[in-house]
Formats: sequence, C-alpha cells, structure tokens
Amino acid sequence: MIFFWLKEAIKLIGRAKSSFLLSLFSISISVFLIIASLISIQISNEFQQSLKRNVNINIFLKDSITVRETELLRLQLESKNYINTINYISKDEAARNFIKETGEDFRKQLDYNPLPSSFQVTLNDKYVEKDSLNKIINSLSQLTGVDDVVFQQEFVYGVLSQIDKVRKYIFVITAILFFIAIYIIYSTIKLIIKSKYEELETMKLVGAKLSTIKMPIVLNGIIIGLLAGIISLAVFYSLFYYFGNLIELRRFFNFNGGLYIVVALLIGPVIGSLVSLISLRKITLKI
Repeated sequence: MIFFWLKEAIKLIGRAKSSFLLSLFSISISVFLIIASLISIQISNEFQQSLKRNVNINIFLKDSITVRETELLRLQLESKNYINTINYISKDEAARNFIKETGEDFRKQLDYNPLPSSFQVTLNDKYVEKDSLNKIINSLSQLTGVDDVVFQQEFVYGVLSQIDKVRKYIFVITAILFFIAIYIIYSTIKLIIKSKYEELETMKLVGAKLSTIKMPIVLNGIIIGLLAGIISLAVFYSLFYYFGNLIELRRFFNFNGGLYIVVALLIGPVIGSLVSLISLRKITLKI
C-alpha cells in the first residue's frame, strides 16, 4: 500500500507540474528564511556575548591611595562574583599608554604625572545588562580609594539595544513571509485537489478508503518539502561560502552545519505534510 501511495504521489507531480513548481518554490523560500533567521539570531547572540565579554570598566584610584590600600582594593575586587578579569595600571604605565596612543609627551610641559593609577576590569557576561551595570558602577564607586568609575556606557547600551531590536525585526519579518509562503502552498494544494475532483469522486464510488485518497497528496507534500529543503540548503551553502569568504563571516560565529542540515531536511517535509493535511481536512467519503 505504501508503494501505491508513493507511486500516486509521484504521478501527482507529473500531472500538475505548474502547481508542483509553485509549491516547491514557496516551501524553498520558507525553509531558506527559517535557516537565515536562525543564522542571524545565532550571529547576533554571539556578537552580543562577545561584546559583553569585552566590556571594560576603568576604576580610577585617588592619588592619595597607598600601596597597601591598593592591594586591599584588589582583594575586594577579586571577591566580587561579577568581575571576570582584573588588570592594574600604574601611573607610569598610564603615562606610557597615553604617549603611545596620542603621540604627545605631556612630561615636556609638566614636571609631574597627572594620570591616575587604575584597575581595568571585565565583567562576567551575564551581568552586562543595564540594570546590573548601574548597580555594579554604584557599588564600585563606593569602595575605599576609588576616585571615579568609567566605562563606555552610551556605546554599550546603544549596541545591546540595537541587537535586541534587530532580533525582533528578524522574527517579525520571517513570520510574515513564512505565513505568506504557507498560504501559497495551501492555495496550490487546494488547486491540485480541485483538479483531481472528478478522480476523487470516482475513487469514492468504487469504495476507496479515505487513506487511499489522502495519503498520496500528503506524501506529495512531503516529497516537495524534502526537495525544497535540499534546494534551500544548496542555495544557502552557496551564498554562505561565497559571502563567508568575502567578508570572513566565519570569524564571527561557530557555524554548526549539521544542525542546519537537519533543520532544513525536517522543516520542509513537516511544512509540506501539515499544509497538505490542513487542505484535505474537508475531504470525506460522503458522496
């Protein structure tokens, strides 16, 4: 019986070539959009995590702070669970860094070093959120020997906010285009059923089972979905490797090819079979 259903499903492709091509194109677009959305979300997540891991907070120390107080402050910072790394920058090192970055040697005009010593710390990425950062900055500012706490507040908040917005737009656009594609597939399958109306009625008259009528169309949807998944993967991999080499995309995230192959080869048949079942729900054995 399965071979009969499969044979009939393949026959449907030959009988309705235009409908088959339209369905194939629609599902291919849907699968491609889903893969592209997953990739975009993964890239935005990894970029966000990378940004969070590299947020530097500069804790500038008072000129009057002693060596012992500096060491006590370091121990206090090391005890904070939200701090990942700590780097001490002395006044002399700060001066060398300033001269190196600006090319200006203030020592020619001044007989003292106006730059403060500091601790440069990075945070555990789970604490790099607006509310958490505000609390951390306030907490660090109150430590003994601390003169000022500075980090690129506007830049960090701005980038994190933009990443969240882009992610929302990706979801919305993908959802809209996905449902449009689903509607096209649904309409196409309805046309196939309409073109086979007389044949279906004849099958009812000769006592065919409901599964014999429906399963070839469902299998047809699964076959189209599988082919669409393969086509989407081929197009995606071609574009990814071309543009990936062009803009060194692979440097930004770990590409899990196996995951996207599984997603494409599963989603295509699932979409095809579900839309077919929805389209066939009104077909009964009633004459």
